[in-house]
Order: sequence, then structure tokens, then C-alpha cells
Amino acid sequence: MKRLALACATLGLATAAVAATAAPVKVGLALDISGPFAATGAEQRDGFNLAIEMLGNKLGGQPAEFLQTDMAGNPDQARQLVERWIQRDKIDLFSGPTGSNVALAVGPALFAAKVPYISSNPGPSQYAGAQCNAYFFGTYQNDTAHESAGKFASDKNFKKTVLIAPNYPAGKDGLTGFKRRYTGTVADEIYTKLGQLDYSAELAQLRSTKPDSLYFFLPGAMGINFIKQFVAAGLSKDITLIAPAFSGDEDIIQAVGEPMLGLFNTALWAHDLDVPANKTFVAEFRKKYKRYPSIYAAQAFDVIMGMDGAVRDVGGKVADRPALVKAIKAANYSSIRGKYTYGNNHYPIQDYYVRLIGKDAQGVITNKTLGKVLEKYQDSYHDACKMM
Repeated sequence: MKRLALACATLGLATAAVAATAAPVKVGLALDISGPFAATGAEQRDGFNLAIEMLGNKLGGQPAEFLQTDMAGNPDQARQLVERWIQRDKIDLFSGPTGSNVALAVGPALFAAKVPYISSNPGPSQYAGAQCNAYFFGTYQNDTAHESAGKFASDKNFKKTVLIAPNYPAGKDGLTGFKRRYTGTVADEIYTKLGQLDYSAELAQLRSTKPDSLYFFLPGAMGINFIKQFVAAGLSKDITLIAPAFSGDEDIIQAVGEPMLGLFNTALWAHDLDVPANKTFVAEFRKKYKRYPSIYAAQAFDVIMGMDGAVRDVGGKVADRPALVKAIKAANYSSIRGKYTYGNNHYPIQDYYVRLIGKDAQGVITNKTLGKVLEKYQDSYHDACKMM
């Protein structure tokens, strides 16, 4: 009996030792802290890192390793770095980067390696429709925030609108989405260079067109410069600004200040949503970073929490990719957005809100949620997805 007890004890110690030395769950986080998406990339980094810290560097209770590299918004550079993560580091999960052009560049390698890609921002139409893939999960589909803005502009009875966006996949998806739900007249549709900072020519066009509203999607530094120049040119007196959250959120507000007041924007999330997980997130973010989180930070935080729930539900067995994909799709975690579900194309079916930029009780310029624009809304491309 003593020998049996000793053998069992030895076996128990050996099992514990194996468990203690088990390989960590490896996550590749593609950042954009330089290049055209630097401002938004920094917001995503802070959202990722807060979630990682709150989870104690674990996912589903398992040790985790988070590889973070700056992709600089460059599709070719990102493709090379992601392939290195797949081949050398054997990553189990992936998230980031900021731009849809980069997401489209890195997707094929991740899908071929069966590495689940849970996007923290881009939701290109290609992955929502005919090119949908079991290993891609969107936080939103690019068109949807813009579709909600189009509906809002129609509900507010704006008759004549000019549209402005950068000439890249998300910009085209954005304006397509707005037009899909807008019932007024699109007086002009302007595509700018990605990363453009001088908008004197576009402002001259606006002055001559004289719309009653302007819908613009210019993320990061592009939006910061545009709003400053728009207000300085005196155009805000006669033209109402409408934007998706990506051009009207806390990162832009911090950089622009007073000229942001009165801007309407639509979003899948807001820092004042009455959701328990959201209240915790916002409080912890403000405690750590001394500012309100932007939607970019919120989405990044939520992605890590979604990963945590999925790894927990597969008992840490991330090598079982079908089980891991099934667990991700279940979205069995406390999302800061509230409860949502994934559609057949792995894009969320969720609510969208309209917000107005004003001042809070402390005089801080920030967003205030006015109400829902779309409820349990699914993107317009899902019918083209044949994924079972």
C-alpha cells in the first residue's frame, strides 16, 4: 500500500509538473502605433493591455503569451510579420490591425494555418460575403456603422448631404453603407488620399455645394485635421457634421477639443452604456489611462475578453481548432456591448446607437448616447456567405 501511495503521489507530482510547464496560449496582436493609423492603433494597444492586465496574463485561466508588433498600417510588412508568427511562434489566436487593407492582406495566411482571427476593428465586406471564412470573426461589418448614420440622417430629415472618406476598402464600404440607408440627395461623393492632412480643396467644394449635412469618415489624424479646418473655415455654421464613431470618438475629441461640440456619430458601443461589464471597463480604463476610452480601445478590450471566454470553454485545448471556433462563435462572455450573437458569416448581430458630443457634468467634452438607431442589426452581405 505504501508503494502504491508513493507511486500515486509521484504520478500526481509528475502531472502537476506537466501542467505547470504546459505551453502558453499564444496570441498575435498586430498593432499600428506608427503610420496612417497611429492614433487609433495606440488606442487599440491600450485596450488590449488593460484586458491582459485584468486577466493576469491568462486566457481561460491558462497562461498566455501576447506577441505585440507594430505593423505600421503596411499590408506587405504585416503579411511578412504574421507569416513569421504562424511559422516560428505557432500562434493560436490573432487580432488587430486597424486597416481593412491590412486585414485583407493577412487573412489568407491565417485562414490557411487555421488560426482564428478575431478582428478588433476592420470588418471588410469581402469577409462578410462571398469570401467569408470560418476562421474570421468581425467586431462589426464596415458598412454597418455607416448604415446606421445614413438612417439617422434620414430620420433627422437632412435633404442634401456630401460624403467624404479616404480611398481605401473601408472608406468605400463606409460610403456605400451610408447611401444604403440614406433617403435624401447625395450632392457629392469625395474620396481623399489615405493619410491626407490638408483639406483646403475639399472645403472649397463644400462651400460651393452648400449641403445641409456632411457625412465624413476620416479616422485618426485625418479626421483631427479635417474637423479643425472645417470649423476654422466657418462651415459648421450652416452644415451639420455626422460621422461614424471612428471619426467622432474620444481619441479625436482629445486632439480637437471645442470644435467637436455638436457633432453626431453612430456606434456599436458607448462609454455610457448601462451594461455591468462596460461600467467596469470604463472605470478601470479611466483609472489606468486618465481619460475616457475610445471605441478602438473598447473593441480591443472586448476581443481579449471574448478570447478568454472561448479558451475557458474549450478547457484550454486551443489546438482543437473546430472546438475553439465553435466556442468563439458562442460569444459566451460578458461583453461590454451587452449580449450579441454572431450571424452565419461570423459578423455580429447587434445594436447601433447615435451619440452627440457635448460636455459631461465635470465639463469634459465627450459623447452622450441619445438612443438606438438600429436594433439587432445584421450586415447586408451575409446572404452571399455560403459557410456552413
